[in-house]
Amino acid sequence: MKLNTIAFKAFVVEEKDGAYVREIKMRTVNDLPEGDVLIKVHYSALNYKDALSASGNKGVTRNYPHTPGVDAVGTVVASNSETFRPDDKVIVTSYDLGMNTDGGFGEYIRVPKDWVVKLPENLDMKEAMIIGTAGLTAGMSVLRLSQLTKPEDGKIVVSGATGGVGALSVSILSKLGYTVVAITGKESERDYLHKLGAKEILLRGEIENFDKKPLLRPLFAGGVDTVGGVILENIIKATQPMGVVTACGNVASPKLELTVFPFILRGVTLIGIDSQDYPMAYREQVWKKLSKDWKPETLGDTCTVITLKELDEKIDLMLAGKLKGRTVIDMGV
Repeated sequence: MKLNTIAFKAFVVEEKDGAYVREIKMRTVNDLPEGDVLIKVHYSALNYKDALSASGNKGVTRNYPHTPGVDAVGTVVASNSETFRPDDKVIVTSYDLGMNTDGGFGEYIRVPKDWVVKLPENLDMKEAMIIGTAGLTAGMSVLRLSQLTKPEDGKIVVSGATGGVGALSVSILSKLGYTVVAITGKESERDYLHKLGAKEILLRGEIENFDKKPLLRPLFAGGVDTVGGVILENIIKATQPMGVVTACGNVASPKLELTVFPFILRGVTLIGIDSQDYPMAYREQVWKKLSKDWKPETLGDTCTVITLKELDEKIDLMLAGKLKGRTVIDMGV
């Protein structure tokens, strides 16, 4: 059989009469974009960006029909690169995968060689997708934070702590010996967050209602913020002198209403994290750490495994803010 004639299932989003319809359809490899490496996908994972793409958000995906899925792990079927050979186990996350290039919600993807990372020896494929873009983003955040802040410096706060990036950040930081304060809007998830390693829980409403002063009483040595908006503002204002805060999300708001006082008077450092185009050398470094020293002991506890048929429902739940942890799609079921 010629490779281009291989038929496979894919979760396809189409625009019909002004609405966006999601269906599982049969496609062929010939339908995929050109690329150096053809990969059979074993697992994918659901991210917020996928949910936006599946809803017709033109800021994420310009053209439809389209198959989302910014995360994929699988085996190489064919390759034009000397780096990757058939049967190699590989990971593809971010870049343009699942945005304007058909992504991991299909049983096959074809991508440029520069997007591909070999699966580390200490990770299996399911674990790689529990980590996925969310874990890679968490790892990048921890890497930058840990270069400037040590466990003995004080508490580290993590916002959006029941989400994919937040939950994995809590787990990794806890494993590295940091005292973690988890911010959540879900009172019912206290036990879950404590199990991940959080020592304290701060409800979202509490930090949102902090004083409006330009500087607040120092509470944290640093933070990992995944939501932006007033929560990020108050984390920065409550960070102690020479503390470090990383920011990787803006679901609450992309705007910050701050003075320069935290940065000038306290020397607080704010570091932006963009996992989409993060340099490959750093990606490989973070993946290696995530497969060894940083691999959370509670990794499986942050995950729900579903089939492609269950994906539509999970997308709606994610958009409604009703999912916790990671949702992994088993493409072989």
